[in-house]
Amino acid sequence: MSSANQSRLSAPIDLLRVRSLFSQPAHVRDADFLLREISSRMHERLALVKIDPRRVLDAGCGSGADLASLQKRFAEAQIFGVDAAPAMLQAAGQEQRSAWRALNDALGQWLPGRLRGAKSLAADFANLPFAHGAFDLVWSNLALHWHPQPDRVFAEWRRVLRTDGLLMFCCFGPDTLKEVRAAFAQLDGTPHALPFVDMHDFGDMLVDAGFSTPVMDMETITLTYDNVGKLWSDVRALGGNPLATRRRALVGRKAWQRVDAALEANRREDRLGGQIPLSFEVIYGHAFRPVPRTTSQGESIIRFEPRPR
Repeated sequence: MSSANQSRLSAPIDLLRVRSLFSQPAHVRDADFLLREISSRMHERLALVKIDPRRVLDAGCGSGADLASLQKRFAEAQIFGVDAAPAMLQAAGQEQRSAWRALNDALGQWLPGRLRGAKSLAADFANLPFAHGAFDLVWSNLALHWHPQPDRVFAEWRRVLRTDGLLMFCCFGPDTLKEVRAAFAQLDGTPHALPFVDMHDFGDMLVDAGFSTPVMDMETITLTYDNVGKLWSDVRALGGNPLATRRRALVGRKAWQRVDAALEANRREDRLGGQIPLSFEVIYGHAFRPVPRTTSQGESIIRFEPRPR
């Protein structure tokens, strides 16, 4: 397992800045449509894996929409949510109570008793307040790219998974917001968007963290916009720029006009209905925590299978 001082930064992400960017849930609510679409695609992949978890962790649960969908899929399971931004969890309170009431009403005719609802708490998901092997499934939807040390996160997720437990996650890849990155290149060399990690690097990190048979795939989702203003609204709703190396000085009006013009230049009447594109590379991954081969003291574990009679 990687230690904190051996871990390498994926980007100079300021975690305090991340919490600040998500401290006003209303400002990021406009991006929910993308999270919900990607969540549904994760559930399609999850349906291909035979699993009946008793305890599930949603790492980076935000306002908690996936908590409800996980509870609906695994009605008998205990669902837990963790997020680094307390404001997101607080804002989710009433919404979650409404969701549990709706689930109970919908499923009550098939299930005995009442669904318990998820438990959520604020924590860094590279330093979780749970025991070793506490969960059968760790789920994370578009949260991993907000952490500067994803290898530490993988190691921690492995720690809280039981043997044969499943990790399923997704996050943004390098081509995400490539149009925005190119537009800002007209302005300066300062990073205005995260340098997202490559899919193959995530696969290597999973193996290094002790997961077995990681499966990675990706797809590109392209959103289109009638105008630049709506595009910027969605970019801001996705969280903004948490880099410690971000530009601190204000961008002047003429500079913004150059950036907007670069985005407008992507508009083509012969494709995308003449709208402005915005790309999202979505990386999906899943892996299992394998049966240990050595003890905590480094001694080899040899297993004998009984002969069939």
